[in-house]
Amino acid sequence: MAIARYEPWSLLNQLHKELDRVREGGGGEGSAATAEWAPAVDIKEEADKFVLLADLPGVKPEEIDVSMEDGVLTIRGEKRTEAKTEKEGYKRVERTYGSFYRRFSLPDTANSDAISAKTNHGVLEIVIPKREAVQPKKINVTSAE
Repeated sequence: MAIARYEPWSLLNQLHKELDRVREGGGGEGSAATAEWAPAVDIKEEADKFVLLADLPGVKPEEIDVSMEDGVLTIRGEKRTEAKTEKEGYKRVERTYGSFYRRFSLPDTANSDAISAKTNHGVLEIVIPKREAVQPKKINVTSAE
């Protein structure tokens, strides 16, 4: 019996990508909706915020676009790297290019006005603060007598 990796969200992710491709005009070669690679992303919920960590090695901060629209956080950009090696008479130049595109629906508790993003050693960190919870207000009832 072969062991198969269980990925419960793969079909949903494929559907999401296909809907994005259709909505953005069919997505020809190099389109953001047909991204060539998808960075690994960790999402952590804390008491007062959500923290999203995306692995983007070799991607400069100016090549990353983070946007928020209609409750959906979008990360997109392009990776461009070039490695040159020269030793013992051999020369080698390798270039890597690829666009990436990830979208995340945020819960109603997210404060979209206070989102921040920074990179550190190839990891993009996006902090999404939570809105303060609306507490029920106690209204005192007094007698008109």
